[in-house]
Amino acid sequence: MEYTLNMVFNTSGGKKTTFSITDVKSSLTPPEVNSLMNTILTENIFSTSSGDLVSKASAAIVAKTVTTVAMS
Repeated sequence: MEYTLNMVFNTSGGKKTTFSITDVKSSLTPPEVNSLMNTILTENIFSTSSGDLVSKASAAIVAKTVTTVAMS
């Protein structure tokens, strides 16, 4: 199973933007996610077309199951 972390931030332009990180560990905890999002906000290293990131909106860990189909 593959896991993706989707982090949604509010921007200074009043919009939301999403950052996704693929292949995260399944045991990722809410405190770890919050810490990462806080670091992203504190370091202010990302800017979007609607401005800088200003606050956390939400986060989700998405599980994806991949089933390979054999070709005959």
